[in-house]
Amino acid sequence: MAIISDDENNKPEKNRNEDTTAEETNYDMSFEANIRPKFFEDYIGQSALKSTLKISIEAAKKRELPLDHILFYGPPGLGKTTLASVIATEMDTNIKITSAPALERPRDIIGILMSLKAGDVLFIDEIHRLNKISEEILYPAMEDFYLDMTTGKSQSLKSIRIPIPKFTLVGATTKAGSLSSPLRDRFGIIHRLEFYTEEELALVIKRTAKILDIQIDEKGATAIAKRSRGTPRIANRLVKRVRDYAIVKSNGLIDEKTANNALDILQIDKFGLDNTDRCLIKIIAEKYNGGPVGIETLATALGEDVKTIEDVYEPYLVQKGFIQRTPRGRKLTPYACNCFNLKNLDIQQSLF
Repeated sequence: MAIISDDENNKPEKNRNEDTTAEETNYDMSFEANIRPKFFEDYIGQSALKSTLKISIEAAKKRELPLDHILFYGPPGLGKTTLASVIATEMDTNIKITSAPALERPRDIIGILMSLKAGDVLFIDEIHRLNKISEEILYPAMEDFYLDMTTGKSQSLKSIRIPIPKFTLVGATTKAGSLSSPLRDRFGIIHRLEFYTEEELALVIKRTAKILDIQIDEKGATAIAKRSRGTPRIANRLVKRVRDYAIVKSNGLIDEKTANNALDILQIDKFGLDNTDRCLIKIIAEKYNGGPVGIETLATALGEDVKTIEDVYEPYLVQKGFIQRTPRGRKLTPYACNCFNLKNLDIQQSLF
């Protein structure tokens, strides 16, 4: 199976506070490609989703037809792109990978659709960001496998329908609610990807360590998993950072003590929170008495844009039960107050 990437923006998530050179970016892409599973048997986590997809793929093969169009949604880093590649492998076909921001002009999406072969998988990341024109071109392509095009000018203008091979569109989004209803309704299979458990992340970490020839024991893998925010992409990124520390400090072996020491240096705490996460909690506690505070006000106080807070920081903080989204804004939960010793919001500065 050949994997063809049409979008250079489709790269692994970088450290939010790290300037990455072109050489480092190329290394990260190679790292991601090396550890990415090719088959369902190698893909860890999302068990219910895998079972559903296996049945759908087997049925499609028996019918000798492409798989229904699929929409994956959920927080970033949970394996949407990887799943699309696995689906293409299991269907024994090719995959083209792009993202919605790369499809600005009609000819961009028309060019990709006309280049597809029968049974191919087209993966569009951030599909909620498709513009209106691209969406309208996609509708007949998804539903009837035709492209509606116009030729000529003024009085000689006429509409023609160009058939295209039957294909499977796999869309990925972190904001399913931002998709238009006509587009969402054209997907036959819609699934949310869930955060990983610590046990699942430990398996991901051990698999990555084996592929990269990193020495790691069970407790070392678990220590990293506990601070990986329920996200495989983050877990794999932390493995690289902890490996560097282990090479210098413990002869390359990652055990529990080595993992914890390395992550402490990286200022990632036992909850998986980094400096920005803790700063966000501190701002709500100190400046706004625990909330509620509006998202735009919070973004200004934190020095981040609203989208970054909503897409990068909040999902995990909400999932862990530290923050509540209310009609009046964001507020800390009693659980957050207990975890960070915010008794009556009497903040212990050392904890931040």
